[in-house]
Amino acid sequence: MIQFKNESITVFQSALFQTTCTVAVTKDIVLVTDPNWLPHEIEEIKHHVARVQGDKEVFLLFTHGDFDHIIGYHAFPGAKVIGSKGLQEHPAKGQKLELIQQFYNEYYIHPPYKIGFPEVDFVISEDGQQLVVGETALKFYLAQGHTHDGLFTLVEPLGLWIAGDYLSDFELPFIYYSAKAYEETLRKAEKVLLNHKVSVLVPGHGQTTANLEEINRRILLSQDYLNRLISAVTKEDREELNALEKEMAFPSNFTKKCHDDNIAIVRREYTGE
Repeated sequence: MIQFKNESITVFQSALFQTTCTVAVTKDIVLVTDPNWLPHEIEEIKHHVARVQGDKEVFLLFTHGDFDHIIGYHAFPGAKVIGSKGLQEHPAKGQKLELIQQFYNEYYIHPPYKIGFPEVDFVISEDGQQLVVGETALKFYLAQGHTHDGLFTLVEPLGLWIAGDYLSDFELPFIYYSAKAYEETLRKAEKVLLNHKVSVLVPGHGQTTANLEEINRRILLSQDYLNRLISAVTKEDREELNALEKEMAFPSNFTKKCHDDNIAIVRREYTGE
């Protein structure tokens, strides 16, 4: 379904995990980010892109390599792919493809497209790197923590900030890679908000916002959670850790595992265990 729309930006939201796909149309390009999940949802995105494309080139942006974000890769043949160096050199490409196939198998879905890991045409390897097409400038920042291969993307002149799996309105940090890197990414987020004219933020899961106070609230929310998590782990405060688990939205076996993984990574990085 369409979650957000203005004259240049359309954000689709999957029924699964509130995962978003952003389609941004500038004078020069159509930028499609993380097309996902279900076949009919990706078809809706494809139809929309066909309506707005005209003679513009389509670029596919992948915020990171988690399987739910790359599942629609082959729905846009011929599109130029943008991704981080970490995505290009992802050490677990085969595992991600197995997860896609497993998803389809579990729900008796015939894969509508060939299953494949994105082959990156434009590799982002450093903060501040840009891709300029005509009057459109895409500016990138490496965003590690949730994964090792994440990206923040700023689309100028639209004022669009595509955040990947950060800065959700409801989802607390899921640390798959590094808590210390996650903290650094949140510090980058503060700088992005300070140094760029941001008018729309799209997280990988959850609601789009055009409110700067809300964006700042989300940064502070994630920072507060990480600070309390690190403190509870280092102090071995089991009561606080249990309380933090209960703050996870949509409590499930999945969120419990994410909480346990968060603890394990913080313990490794901050206590040496």
